[in-house]
Amino acid sequence: MSRKAATIALTALAPISWGSTYFVTTEFLPPDRPLFTGLMRALPAGLLLLALTRKLPQGAWWWKSTVLGALNIGAFFPLLFLAAYRLPGGVAAVVASVGPLFVVGLAALLLGDKPTVKALLTAIAAAFGVSLVVLKAGAALDAVGVTAGLLSALSMSAGTVFTKRWGRPEGVGALALTGWQLTAGGLIILPIAFLLEGAPPALTGDNLAGYAYLAFGNTAVSYFLWFRGIERLSASSVTLLGPLSPITAAVIGWAALGQALGPVQLLGMVIAFGATLAGQLNPPAKKQTFSGTEKNGQEVSMDLESPAVRR
Repeated sequence: MSRKAATIALTALAPISWGSTYFVTTEFLPPDRPLFTGLMRALPAGLLLLALTRKLPQGAWWWKSTVLGALNIGAFFPLLFLAAYRLPGGVAAVVASVGPLFVVGLAALLLGDKPTVKALLTAIAAAFGVSLVVLKAGAALDAVGVTAGLLSALSMSAGTVFTKRWGRPEGVGALALTGWQLTAGGLIILPIAFLLEGAPPALTGDNLAGYAYLAFGNTAVSYFLWFRGIERLSASSVTLLGPLSPITAAVIGWAALGQALGPVQLLGMVIAFGATLAGQLNPPAKKQTFSGTEKNGQEVSMDLESPAVRR
């Protein structure tokens, strides 16, 4: 397996893990506490990573990590849960599936990545495939829920692109950067959760087990793999792994909850998975050849996709 394929496979574990969130939330967590759930996902995981890495932001990275934490966690989690509570699950998933289109546009604006026909078509195909998997006939729409879903997708997409644009400071690993973002995002959610939902509920053993899984496996490990993937792959390639989340949720719903999967859902899985694979098959990086000096008559090539050239 090539290094790039290994990176894609590890990064894909993040949305696959996120696909289990609905099952864990409905089967293990107390109902009607979306903000508290977001807080319990983010803050314990962030504090654990801070303790493990023992690194704090320096200089401009205080505000950069706060912005990234707000986009990827602090705003994303509450908006995502608001959409999930205001919309049927299928509608919420379809609204969120427009994320790759947002990334294509933001990458063009902020990274100088010119949108290609392939990127647009794969993003549209992924959203269409997800809609076949999860959207039910007669699903109700809610303006607040749809707006929250679109804003959550935009927030995560912007976080993905800014993470790609800013990279990470020299000498700081992806694990530390993940810890900064999760901690910042958790601290943003903390006052909102207590203001809107009040004191934490009494927790059972099942609740604690569910929150432990969400915080450490579903968040700390998964976001580390996600941010590591953003660093090593293109922004559009990473975001097109997102459809693996609703596909995983549908498979878990079928296997663990007895939810039906008909021919239309299976077709949608094939389309969404095909779009995900197509999003990883990038053409070789273009190279520009410069003539060498007359003294040696050699040619020197420079990869236009290298960090030294593409800022």
